[in-house]
Amino acid sequence: MSSILLILQFVLAVVLSIVILLQKSSSIGLGAYSGSNESLFGAKGPAGFLTKLTFTLGFLFIINTLALGYIYNHEHKSSIVDTIDSSSIPANPVPATPSAPAAPAAPVKK
Repeated sequence: MSSILLILQFVLAVVLSIVILLQKSSSIGLGAYSGSNESLFGAKGPAGFLTKLTFTLGFLFIINTLALGYIYNHEHKSSIVDTIDSSSIPANPVPATPSAPAAPAAPVKK
């Protein structure tokens, strides 16, 4: 099941990128999503359709991402920390000895 959703995730990412790149660049920002006179192929042509398609594909992408995360968490309930053998870890680690030489003594003035 997760492999099907993963393939769908890649397909949605590619199609969403293509649909975003097909849209006309405009500087109206989020106002493009609030138009009331936009029909499927209305006065603005395919721009309204591409906007609705982008919103739908984005919504499907987010839902698919959440489903992938949920399924992956239920398939892999163990953590990498659970696989560590606790008998190989020393109880009191020995402090490391300094590997650098000691600083030289100050010269004596005569």
